Amino acid sequence: MTKVVDIKTGRDLFELISDSHVRAFTQFYNQFFKKLLLATDKYVKDIHVAEEIVQDVFLKIWENPENLEKIISIKSYLYRSVINAGINHVNRQKNIDEHHQKIALNFTDEYLIELDEENELIVLLHQEIEKLPPQCKKIFKLNRFEHLKYKEIAIALEISERTVENHIANALKILKKALLDNKSVKKSSSGYKLIISLYLF
Repeated sequence: MTKVVDIKTGRDLFELISDSHVRAFTQFYNQFFKKLLLATDKYVKDIHVAEEIVQDVFLKIWENPENLEKIISIKSYLYRSVINAGINHVNRQKNIDEHHQKIALNFTDEYLIELDEENELIVLLHQEIEKLPPQCKKIFKLNRFEHLKYKEIAIALEISERTVENHIANALKILKKALLDNKSVKKSSSGYKLIISLYLF
């Protein structure tokens, strides 16, 4: 069976589908789904629509594998496919300017690599957040994702502001260490700097 980690080109994926390796294709799907979902949602601003778009792209790949044979980078192809589909969806919903209509044609490989690294970091960050102690995790999410102030969290959870502050400080310490200790994370990448600035400061 072709290993998921070896699926780099369209030809690799074409052979996997041609051999009806459903389990391997499912693993391949799971490997990219969350990152592609994040990329699509940047454009459609609706997580449910983004999910449908990503699923539709994978369905078309499974049903029409012959279109894959000449694709050099399957990762770039996936990103281009979901982003193009996302922009087409937005175009159907409302009028947008010419710049946004043409943006899908101007993606460079460098941009797609950076986008993939950024989304991979977001997925990793969420995995690490889920490992936090329950109360610490709840407080961190309320502050960073729902944008509640320390005082608002303290009132909602009936605890002191100092307790909220301590939990946030502990969460930041744990999460920063997790990213720093992860050897697969490129500390010099723009995605890493963005994630740190958005969530860990």
